[in-house]
Order: sequence, then C-alpha cells, then structure tokens
Amino acid sequence: MAMRFLLLLFAVYVAATDEEPFIGVNIGRDLSDMPHPTQVVALLKAQQIRHVRLYDADEAMLVGLANTGIQVAVSVPNEEILAIGQSNTTAAKWVSHNVVAHYPATNITAICVGSEVLTTLPNAAKVLVSALKFIHSAVVASNLDRQIKVSTPLSSSMILDSFPPSQAFFNRSLNQVLVPMLGFLQSTNSYLMLNIYPYYDYMQSNGVIPLDYALFKPLPPNKEAIDSNTLLHYSNVFDAVVDAAYFAMSFLNYTNIPVMVTETGWPSKGDSNEPDATVENANTYNSNLIKRVLNITGTPKHPGIGVSTYIYELYNEDTKAGPLSEKNWGLFDANGVPVYVLHLTGSGGVLANDTTNQTYCIAKDGADPKMLQAGIDWACGPGKVDCSPLLQGELCYEPDNVVAHANYAFDTYYHLMGKSPESCDFNDMATISTTDPSHGSCVFPGSIGKNGTFPNVTLSSMNSTNSISSACNLHRGELGIRSLLMVIVLLIWGVVSL
Repeated sequence: MAMRFLLLLFAVYVAATDEEPFIGVNIGRDLSDMPHPTQVVALLKAQQIRHVRLYDADEAMLVGLANTGIQVAVSVPNEEILAIGQSNTTAAKWVSHNVVAHYPATNITAICVGSEVLTTLPNAAKVLVSALKFIHSAVVASNLDRQIKVSTPLSSSMILDSFPPSQAFFNRSLNQVLVPMLGFLQSTNSYLMLNIYPYYDYMQSNGVIPLDYALFKPLPPNKEAIDSNTLLHYSNVFDAVVDAAYFAMSFLNYTNIPVMVTETGWPSKGDSNEPDATVENANTYNSNLIKRVLNITGTPKHPGIGVSTYIYELYNEDTKAGPLSEKNWGLFDANGVPVYVLHLTGSGGVLANDTTNQTYCIAKDGADPKMLQAGIDWACGPGKVDCSPLLQGELCYEPDNVVAHANYAFDTYYHLMGKSPESCDFNDMATISTTDPSHGSCVFPGSIGKNGTFPNVTLSSMNSTNSISSACNLHRGELGIRSLLMVIVLLIWGVVSL
C-alpha cells in the first residue's frame, strides 16, 4: 500500500511538470531603444527559443507572439497585486483582457503573479495568496486551467541555511503566507517558481564559494560540496539551491511541488568592484546551464528530473538603475547581436548562435534579373528589410549588380523570418545555401564575423515605418534601372525519505 501511494505521488509530480525540461528567456524592456515586437519574435525564431517570460502582459508583444507556437509566461506587475488581491472582479478583468483575449493564438502557458513579492513588497505580501487564487479562479472560469499554470516567482534569498541543502528552511517570518501559498500550488499542480542567482551568492560569500563552483565548471570529487546528512555531492551552486528549495518545502510537509527557475544568469560586464562580471564567465555559466537543463541531468536529490529554466535575460537593458552589471545580463544587444557566442554544439538548436548549421538565402544561378529586381523591391518594401546597406557608399553597395543586391535582401528577409524554408522563395528565384555570401566588409545576417558575433544587420530597426519607406525608396532609385528531449524520460529514482 505504501509503495502504491509513493508511485501515485510520483505520477502526480511528473504530471505537474512539462513533458520535457526547457530553456526559456526573460524579456525585459528597460532599453533606450526597445526592439519592435516583430524584431523580438524574429530573434526568438532565429535562435529557436520556444519559451519566454514577460514581466507584464504587453499587448503589442502578445500580438507579435501570436501564431508562433512560442510558449509565453505573462506577469501581473507588482504594482497591480494589491488591487487584484482584494478583488475577484479585478482579477477576472485582468485575465479577460491579458490572457483570454489573446489565447489560443498566443500560446500562454503560465501567469506569474508578481515577482519576488514576499521579499520586496511587504505591503502586498498579505494579499499575495488571494491574488493567486483570484487569478486562478478566473482562469478556471475561462476553462483554461489545464493549459495555464498560476504561480509567483520567489527570491532564493528567502531560503535560509541553504547549505547543506538538507537543513534548508524558508524564512519563518514568511510562513503565514508561504504555507497557504504552497497549499495552493500543490492543489493546482503548479510550480514553485524560484529566481536563483549564483553570481550574487558568489559575490556575497567573501571567497567561501569558489568561482568554478558557481559557474558549473567540472570539479574533481574532492572539491565537490557534500551534504553531511544525505551524503549527496554538489558540484555547483544552482543544484544546491534547487535542492534546498525542495528540502525547505518538505520541512513544511509539501513534497510534490516541482521547482521551475524563473530567473538565472550571469552578467557580462560590471564596475571595477565586480571583476567576475565578464563575457567569459557569462558565456561559461549560461552555456553550462543550458546543456545541464536540456540533458535532463536533474539535481543530486532528484536525478533525471529536469528543472525548466528561464535565462535572465534576452537583451541588455541599458536604462536599468544600479551598478553596471545590472545593465549587462542580456544574451543580445538591442540590435539582436549576441554579446557572446554560446558554446552549445551538440545541445540542440536552442540559442545555438555558433557556426553550426548556418544557412543563407541567395539568388538562384541564372535567375531572371527583372524577377530578382522585383524580389528586391518587395523585400525592401512590404518585407520590411532594412536595405540601407545597399545604398551607394554603404557597406554592401559593391558589387553594384542585381544578383549581389538580391542576395543581401533575400538573406536578410530569410533571417528576419527565422530561416523558415518558405521565406526563401521569391517566386522561385531564391535558394537556401550553406555558403556564406558575405564579402569584404559586407557581412550578411547569420554570418559569424571575425569577433565571433553576428552583424548588427541581423535585425533591422522597425520602430519607424517612415525610415523603412525612405530607405526602400532610395534603394529603388538606385536599383530601378536594372528593374527564424524526447517526451519526459521517466527515470525511477529511489524513494528518498524527506
């Protein structure tokens, strides 16, 4: 009977998780020149990013994500928690306007009710559970509760005595909110959403935490941290914090709520007192993180049980307040140029912005010049390609012939559309090639430049229709005379007494 109960408990646990763990990205918007949603979606497609978390429910972004299949976690901003937590009607209106109005065209799969509310907004903390319940009730009333989970991202700082993980517990002053919140998560088969930042753990440890341990770098067995109670070996901060969360929940008698990491990452640049905020360390952390999640490594406490994770974040946010590092957590700059090229060969396509499997869209040999010109005119007009690099005196003007210019216009459109095969057609005048058509200083979208980054023409500015139109008209004036892991691996882990 006991074994049957444990198997049932495990089945419930697995059912509450995704079919397979995923890597997603957070999309913040504190940029002085925030890319248009069309650009954002094109970048997501090109990088095969299929899961995103928004910090709000921005309508333009949700419309842009429609019909892409990308799974979206929307958020109730912290400033709206008090109103929603005190009114079922307000919660219902929020869900109707920000979720129901966009679903199913936009594949919304989660609602994050606030972010780190318990540690940053004590006044709203008292109504957080009510806000969760009201939002969930509205989701149920819309018959979307099987498709959309409701939770709230928590800061890992609320886990006290986090090493050894087996001794971890939540800040007891928050138990009045935490206990009913965990009850809600368990009853709705939702996740404990957790923000984990090994960078800050490392920085605040005064040398106690080795850098390699924070970065997922391989450690010899004698360098691994050992939980003296369970004898489990920990080779990185991330796993230790995830397991600390599991143990902290079990301390409150909640043992089947899966952890989802809603924020983690590493800054690529910092002030003089942040010497380890470097491109190399950011690349190492995020590359190792992605491979670990997608390989379904799990944690020492739950081996083989993947931890779905959102990387913080897609773009560097140059208008963020605080130290320099706060502005430099992004994988890309505002132009869609990678801050660094992740080391992900062999880990699937997601975020594999290296030289593996690069393809380009170019004019077919022998294509009719008039048809090529028509294709250029369409790409630079309705296709919204920024053709300004083809203007006289610009980087891609030479060679001044219709084939070379068609190659640039076609390939730019192809990459804007996430490299979908149907986007490289142009009335059968184009073909997909693995040969990089870049030449001289004219570097094509998708090409890796000498510094290991994509060119800033990968995604053109679409914030101004007039600028697109002007560039297109100039382009025509000069050229007119030639007329974007398997279904869950069910590993039966030994029954661990919690």
